[in-house]
Amino acid sequence: MDLVRWDPFRDLTNLQQSINKLFEESFLQLPKRAGMFASAWTFPVDVQETADSVIVRAEIPGVEKDDIKVHFVNNQLTIQGERKQEAREEGARFLKLERTYGNFYRSFTLDIPVKVDEIKANYKNGVLEIILPKKEEVKPKEIQVEVKE
Repeated sequence: MDLVRWDPFRDLTNLQQSINKLFEESFLQLPKRAGMFASAWTFPVDVQETADSVIVRAEIPGVEKDDIKVHFVNNQLTIQGERKQEAREEGARFLKLERTYGNFYRSFTLDIPVKVDEIKANYKNGVLEIILPKKEEVKPKEIQVEVKE
């Protein structure tokens, strides 16, 4: 039997993550009636860090690439745009309407220095991929101090 070091905050951290997940799932399931929910919808995003870059992949199917705007200002990445509703045929009626249309918006603050001039984005098969290359960390400079007596 192995001894495991007790961490008094482990259970508290797990509880906090569970509560956050519960709230996130609850708000995504709310009917889109009033306030900010009436004007915007969200999309799933994966944010991955590699040795050289931060990669953001967003699933935004059914949107033309010209309807997506990506901005990076003051270490904040913003993805926004609009999914336009298809024209309805005369005399046709929907039996079920589940897809969301209208404006979408997500914003992320990065605490990693990024080479802004080298950011690349591509959109293929409904997935937007943004590659944010990292800046080389500024290495601390060691200064020799001479002590004279």
